[in-house]
Amino acid sequence: MLWEGDCLKRQRTEKLWREEKYRVMFHSQKHYNQLRQAMRDLLPHEQIKQLIEDALQQSPTDGSMRNACQHMWGYFRKVATFEEKQKYEKLLITGQIPALLCFLQQLSIQYNITYLRQSTILKIQEE
Repeated sequence: MLWEGDCLKRQRTEKLWREEKYRVMFHSQKHYNQLRQAMRDLLPHEQIKQLIEDALQQSPTDGSMRNACQHMWGYFRKVATFEEKQKYEKLLITGQIPALLCFLQQLSIQYNITYLRQSTILKIQEE
């Protein structure tokens, strides 16, 4: 029974990380790398949650925001139309990050990329 409880806690932790991964990356690549290692080390849920909260307290840099957007764009690289690629590049180059996040959210819905649709960085854009 203890094992089942541990398994459920781990599933909850993995779900949290899946949902917060790109938002953490958006705020801090350093914290993202620390969290990846913490997940590999199987740190307890409470510690992972605290590390995520710490990461989200960091002020995003231009580089961290662009990096997160580029990682998310990877899901569309091979399926996006020429026009979508042009729009993505324009938004990225001009640094229109809120518009770029909205665009990535639209693409995640259009192409039904569940992993991204569940990401909090794109859910925030719905509000």
